[in-house]
Amino acid sequence: MKRTNDGGARRIVVISTGGTIASRWQGTGYAADASGDDVLATAPLPEGVTVEVVDLFNVNSSRMTAAHQLALLRTVHETLADPGVDGIVITHGTDTLEETAFLLDLHHTDVRPVVLTGAQRPFGTGDGDGPGNLYDALQVASSVSDLGVLVVFDGRVHAARGTVKSQTLAADAFSDPSAERLGRVGFSRVDIERRPERPAPLPLPVAAHTATPGVPGPVPLPRVDIVSHHSDGDPFLLNAAVAAGARGIVLEATGAGNATPEIAAAVADAVAQGVLVAVTTRVPAGPLAEIYTGGGAVDLVAAGALLTGTLRAAQARIAVLATLLADGGPGDPARSAALLRRLLEGPVRAEPALATGASRSASAVAART
Repeated sequence: MKRTNDGGARRIVVISTGGTIASRWQGTGYAADASGDDVLATAPLPEGVTVEVVDLFNVNSSRMTAAHQLALLRTVHETLADPGVDGIVITHGTDTLEETAFLLDLHHTDVRPVVLTGAQRPFGTGDGDGPGNLYDALQVASSVSDLGVLVVFDGRVHAARGTVKSQTLAADAFSDPSAERLGRVGFSRVDIERRPERPAPLPLPVAAHTATPGVPGPVPLPRVDIVSHHSDGDPFLLNAAVAAGARGIVLEATGAGNATPEIAAAVADAVAQGVLVAVTTRVPAGPLAEIYTGGGAVDLVAAGALLTGTLRAAQARIAVLATLLADGGPGDPARSAALLRRLLEGPVRAEPALATGASRSASAVAART
């Protein structure tokens, strides 16, 4: 399906993947089954925009897999290989949107925007937020440049990095608990208030060239597990993850990155076996820090784990997965740790502000020509 508003000055491709924005009543609950064309038909188009739809897959986002995400990553890169495309909007379920957005952003090398959006209320409901979110996402995708992968939801523009689902049901579903929003959109205007901090992008992983949802590619996808610490936490689940073949583990610690001496010892054993271990926290906002011993972050870092800064568990797991995919095999543990450290800590830039209106800047146009 192709739709045009006022001559089609800017060409946006919408990639549909399912989620609440495409979900209809199934008799006992909602599930994704509406096509991308159906979803697009609910939303008006911004002026001067042509939209084309790609139906990639149609799943509830709680069923999202790395194979799905790599297929999407491949499709994004193939779509941007066409110089006539001005931007991409991805409709996605909210449950795992933060993971997919971050994976795409880690591999995004183009100045053209990739914007993810979705809905908190199902397709076709009278008070549905999907049409408005899709309109806003199209407006952003046709207006900005060189900001990486973005999340647009409820009139807010967020950077992929650090943005998490912070509301289970409310319309303002996404935020970065440790940073301000990137900008806002409304009344046919996009205002960007700052540039995101991004590490140097990774090349497309080998697995993404052949990934098909539900079908493993020629490179087996590495297992990366998340293990949470709590007041009765012990090393059992961390050791079980290693025994199950995990090549990466994210430890969701307490406070600024603390656990127990027993867990620190288990981390040391895992690292000695070549497992990448990253430490995040169950606290919603703030960075991790080496403050405490006795199983705290001081000991976890000494055991070979890396602290994830302000990244929380789901995106920390994506950083570990992307590191392992970049290696393409067992790899060199020291090299993998260095790459993961760069993804966790090393932004390219952190400019304070960027003002944009409803049209792409001249510098962005120059970069394309």
